[in-house]
Amino acid sequence: MEKDFDEWNKQKKVLERKQDKFLFKEGEIWWCAIGLNVGNESCGKGTTFRRPILVIKKLSSSQCIGIPLSTQRKVGSWFTSIFIQDRIQYILLYQIRMFSVYRFQRRITVLEQGDFLRVKQKLEALLELSNNHQDVTPGSVGNPKAT
Repeated sequence: MEKDFDEWNKQKKVLERKQDKFLFKEGEIWWCAIGLNVGNESCGKGTTFRRPILVIKKLSSSQCIGIPLSTQRKVGSWFTSIFIQDRIQYILLYQIRMFSVYRFQRRITVLEQGDFLRVKQKLEALLELSNNHQDVTPGSVGNPKAT
C-alpha cells in the first residue's frame, strides 16, 4: 500500500497551527495523530492518522514521551499487553518517542497503576536502564573520564 505523505503533510500543517492544549498525565492513553512515518515506524490510521499512545513521561505542559499501541497480536521482549475497555492492546515498546500535545485528539482512559508499573519495568529491561547493565568504563555516558 502506498503511503499518502502529501495528505499527512497537510494534516501536520493544521496540527502546527493548533492552539488548544490538553491537560494530560503520565499513565493516560490518548488518541494521537502520529502520522505517516518511514519504513517500519508505527503509523497512524484513518483520515487523522491517529493511533493510541501511552504517556510514559510528561516532559512539560506541551510534550511527553509516549509509546504507540496496537490491536495486532505482538509477542516478544519489545512488546507487552494490557487490557483497555475489555480489549487486549499491545504496547510497542520499541516505538517509544517524544510527542507534542498538539497531536493529541482525545483521552481514552487511564491505565491501572499496576499495569503502568509493569509497562515501565518492561521498558527499563528492554532499554537496559537498570544499574545492572550500566557501562562504567571511563569516558562512557554518565561516567566522565577518570582524572
